[in-house]
Amino acid sequence: MIVEINGNPLDVELLGDNPDAPLLIAHHGAPGLGSKREPLAAFGHLADIFRVLVFDARGSGKSGDTPPFTHEQWVADIDALREWAGAETFVMAGGSYGGFLSMEYAIVHPERLRAMVLRDTAADQSHDDLALANARASARVEIDEEKLMRIMEGRVYDNDDFRECWAEILPLYDYDFDPATLPERIAAVDYHYATHNFAFSVNKHKYDVKPGLPNVSCPTLVTVGRADWITPVECSETIASLIPDSTLVIFEKSGHSPPLEEPELFQSVVRRFLVERVLTSGT
Repeated sequence: MIVEINGNPLDVELLGDNPDAPLLIAHHGAPGLGSKREPLAAFGHLADIFRVLVFDARGSGKSGDTPPFTHEQWVADIDALREWAGAETFVMAGGSYGGFLSMEYAIVHPERLRAMVLRDTAADQSHDDLALANARASARVEIDEEKLMRIMEGRVYDNDDFRECWAEILPLYDYDFDPATLPERIAAVDYHYATHNFAFSVNKHKYDVKPGLPNVSCPTLVTVGRADWITPVECSETIASLIPDSTLVIFEKSGHSPPLEEPELFQSVVRRFLVERVLTSGT
């Protein structure tokens, strides 16, 4: 459904038949590139015990493109969705850039969170050099240096150029890469180049949540694929070392997306954590 949130239409899906079940809001990654399909695959299985809210963020997917595309605005949109769903507290989940926003939310609104689940994310932008080195060293792709730097720095020209730059680096994301899947994956994306450019040329230079993470009070599950090229394992280890009540799980046969590459194991780990720390403990 389309819901007007803070002056911008968002494409929202709310799963779960029990109106009394706790709420879980899951945020996708890759602003301007990602969509609710990603968190739906990762967390939709929890709809039997949670109300699971997934959505296309402002400037992504089928949602509207009303600026600003700042972290402050995206965090405000999350809180407005919480209010729209009628929940005082909830579980926050986010992958990759969605993890950035999940941690920002946890720092700004600690009283709202019952728990947090992070997937393949980072607490600042210090991982950029590691990611670039991984891309350049990969045998899967012949890196077009100019395109690599433009997408990493938020300097793509338009949606067609965005699509071409994305196609260049997409093979890096998988643990087991199947070239036959590329055309369908590239065609399935709604491209919003202006959102991406702002996120990567403006937001990321100010992004550093490390000082606030020791004050995160909710239980937090930190997950990451062993072969993640863009937010490597070191990034999740840093997050887990800073959040007091955190658990780190590394998925040995995954790249950037354990929910897709090791789905049964990922779902089991997440479900067990949430049942133990939210549903059973009364957190």
